[in-house]
Amino acid sequence: MSAKPSAKVRRSINTPAPTGRKITAQGKALGKATPMIPSPEGAKQGGELPRGWTETTFGAVVAAVSVNDKKLPRGSYLESGRFPVVDQGQQFIGGYSNDESRVISSDLPLLVFGDHTRAFKFLNQPFVPGADGVKVLKPLGVDAKWLYEIAHALEFPDKGYARHYQHLKSAKLFVPPLPEQRRIVAELEKQFTRLEAGMAALRRVQANLKRYHAAVLKAACEGTRVPTEAELQMSKARGQKSKARYETGAELLARILTERRQDWQGRSQYKEPTALDTAKLFPLPAGWTWMTLDALAEIKGGITKDQNRKHTAPARSVPYLRVANVQWGYIELTEVKEIVTTEDEIQELALKPGDILFNEGGDRDKLGRGWVWNGELPECIHQNRVFRTRLYVAALSPKLVSWYANTFGQQFFFDEGKHTTNLASISMSKLKGLPVPIPPPAEQTRIVAEVARRLSVVEELEAVVSANLQHATRLRQSILQKAFTGGLISEPDGPMLHRDPREGQNQIFR
Repeated sequence: MSAKPSAKVRRSINTPAPTGRKITAQGKALGKATPMIPSPEGAKQGGELPRGWTETTFGAVVAAVSVNDKKLPRGSYLESGRFPVVDQGQQFIGGYSNDESRVISSDLPLLVFGDHTRAFKFLNQPFVPGADGVKVLKPLGVDAKWLYEIAHALEFPDKGYARHYQHLKSAKLFVPPLPEQRRIVAELEKQFTRLEAGMAALRRVQANLKRYHAAVLKAACEGTRVPTEAELQMSKARGQKSKARYETGAELLARILTERRQDWQGRSQYKEPTALDTAKLFPLPAGWTWMTLDALAEIKGGITKDQNRKHTAPARSVPYLRVANVQWGYIELTEVKEIVTTEDEIQELALKPGDILFNEGGDRDKLGRGWVWNGELPECIHQNRVFRTRLYVAALSPKLVSWYANTFGQQFFFDEGKHTTNLASISMSKLKGLPVPIPPPAEQTRIVAEVARRLSVVEELEAVVSANLQHATRLRQSILQKAFTGGLISEPDGPMLHRDPREGQNQIFR
């Protein structure tokens, strides 16, 4: 990882977050935020539409297909079946069904619109509407594929939960002659095919970078990323007659345990660290050792958010970290909330540079997720669902501990966590038992430097790939806008059907 804190922090608390942007129906369906393409506010007074085009509304070119309003029970969905079930999920296909009584097979192809998700789907095969709020639409006098593509460029008010279709019907639409619709579809498919091929290549690069990122961390935690201290001790680089020696992981652990016992003074009776069974752990290089997190650090829960909290002492507002702020390998500060609490509690829960943060859980992907606090804010505490881990000695690298927890530690969190439907959590007592490898201090320094160097290159490449994907998304929307306004294709004899909407008397934008 980059050594600069800014590389790990997505946004400072004092930096305003971006203003909200509307999401296209297509963006919703893909689970991605893409900017809406503004519909024309109307033809310029006295201006002209492209030759042969007419102005109408979306509702005028579709008819709702009557379907059984009864919601199909989720338990009736199959992993495989004769008919896909169309619901309002992200993928829009909720499963499969063999229930022929609900199948829609006539008037194909059809459009399906999710009244909750604002997403469109083009269907040219028999299917089953699986949820209420799904509108099945038959195109009237227009090419169904053209309408599906152009629908992603429509803008309609996002108001009234589950009533988006009522607003969609009044969205303004510019309809070309049917042959031109089909030529537009062919041109869109040609351009989108090329665009998707490029985006697919970029996504493969993203996946490869992600795998390389994981491989770098895995090698670091296994001790194979840099030469070990034991190897260097025996090498000619140290000199055959050199009497220099290094502090082993076991010796560092002895120092940590001494510090732990001294730090315990003034509290209750000293508690020995959680016992560790290393039988199922991977073998460590020479000079390394294993120990539980409980022996290496003080682990503390955070503040409980309660609207009815009452304070017996003066209180003030302070920023605090939630599960959403603690991500894999970085701290997300786009939105940091505040809580009112007492000065004593602020001092007790204040984060310090080097503190390692672990998420208690929530969704399963959040279980044990975490990173190192580097003092990104001058003052900050943490919520009770974020555990703070403060190492007893500086010779043990918090980054190395967090990298291990985010790689090999994930299986431990999953095995030791408590699981319910789609949710998981891990208690502080279980977290204390996390096994942690302890390399020699000098070796830790080299590992952290080498990992930071490699991951900084990965981050730069990821930024380039992400920027190109965003550019491709904007290009897709630009293509749709041209198709929507008649600027995508030319007449058979050459002239453009519609010039740039900002030029000349054929302007259709105000």
